[in-house]
Amino acid sequence: TTHYLFIVVVAVNSTLLTINAGDYIFYTDWAWTSFVVFSVSQSTMLVVGAIYYMLFTGVPGTATYYATIMTIYTWVAKGAWFSLGYPYDFIAVPVWIPSAMLLDLTYWATRRNKHAAIIIGGTLVGLSLPLFNMVNLLLVRDPLEMAFKYPRPTLPPYMTPIEPQVGKFYNSPVALGSGAGAVLSVPIAALGAKLNTWT
Repeated sequence: TTHYLFIVVVAVNSTLLTINAGDYIFYTDWAWTSFVVFSVSQSTMLVVGAIYYMLFTGVPGTATYYATIMTIYTWVAKGAWFSLGYPYDFIAVPVWIPSAMLLDLTYWATRRNKHAAIIIGGTLVGLSLPLFNMVNLLLVRDPLEMAFKYPRPTLPPYMTPIEPQVGKFYNSPVALGSGAGAVLSVPIAALGAKLNTWT
């Protein structure tokens, strides 16, 4: 009973950490205008939580299960905002599941080698998650118009949406987000695995 209770506690708390990574990361205005922050925070948090959870159970497929829990949790939040009168696209649900499946596939293909899961799987998550989520955000109707039309009263001043200067600082947010996510996913996942061995 304690074993399964621990799994539930890890899943719930890791979900809360991931969905809050980057501060208001689910809201369309913030996710769209700060895509690099979105990519780095979500890829690293997904890898840390999934690796810890997967190594604890030792079962390939756990990362996908973990990502599914977060997806359901976020869709519930999306429905809650929608019921309050906000538009359907007010919250963008991150696409975690395909990247988590790549992590599970790596763990399975390398015969449950935790180091390969961290290095190869973490890199695959860091490269794939920005791509999947850019496609997801491209389907949003008009994120900036929505941000100004439906402002959130709790939005800090430093996060006020501004018109993005495309190409002024970087040419490709997908490339930059993928690179940063891939680079940072591996060492942070390794730290998570190290903490797992200590416990």
